[in-house]
Amino acid sequence: MHEYPITEQIIKIAEKHARDVGASRVTKVKLVVGDYSGFIGESIQMYFDVMSEGTVCDKAAIEIERVRPKLKCADCGELFERILFSFECPACGGAGGPTEIGKEFYIETIEIEK
Repeated sequence: MHEYPITEQIIKIAEKHARDVGASRVTKVKLVVGDYSGFIGESIQMYFDVMSEGTVCDKAAIEIERVRPKLKCADCGELFERILFSFECPACGGAGGPTEIGKEFYIETIEIEK
């Protein structure tokens, strides 16, 4: 349910961008969404489809680039995806710790039609 207000903001940002460049409509919004961001891409898509009706974003495509979380090995510095029930680095066997990778949430591009 917390995707509703963020989707509302995505539409506002896209509408403002379209106005600022004199575009007649937004054709695509590309989002980068980390698995640990707390947002579900499918819910954003659903809300976007409903909330954008009658706006310059109506029928715009939402493209979501998913970012999988990574750990960083404390010993060798390797970035790796965690295997279930393990924090072990596949390169050296050291212990992996959390990073910010996988927490991303931002608009990467807004495509418009003039």
